Amino acid sequence: MADGRRRILSSGPGMSSIRSVAVAALLTALGATTAFSASLAFGGGSLGMASTNTPRCTSAGLGLIQNLSGSNVISVTVNSLPSACGNATLQVTLNNLTTSSGGSATVPAAGGSVTVTLAAAVAMAATEEIDLVLTGP
Repeated sequence: MADGRRRILSSGPGMSSIRSVAVAALLTALGATTAFSASLAFGGGSLGMASTNTPRCTSAGLGLIQNLSGSNVISVTVNSLPSACGNATLQVTLNNLTTSSGGSATVPAAGGSVTVTLAAAVAMAATEEIDLVLTGP
């Protein structure tokens, strides 16, 4: 205003009723959310936890040899496989923290050794992980 006075805005009678409606709607929504969540059922064992004995064809140590082409691993030979593992599928995965590759082969019926060719060559590294999985027979 020109005389230096400031105008004070009041909410008026219409604003208080709008606020009341908004607060009531908010409380209703929160109450409904609480009611819906209270009706949820929680039970133990919901993750489907179970245990079972898994037969193994061997618990002995196996030998591993990385076969190289230059400084790349192109295949892995696994030896000392017992005849109980015969006709099983051997899956090998090699990971050098940058590249990972794998392959599979069938173990001879009499056991012994098997060479698994990797799908892609993996560069040798100071840190490597080789995973073996026998499936079957």
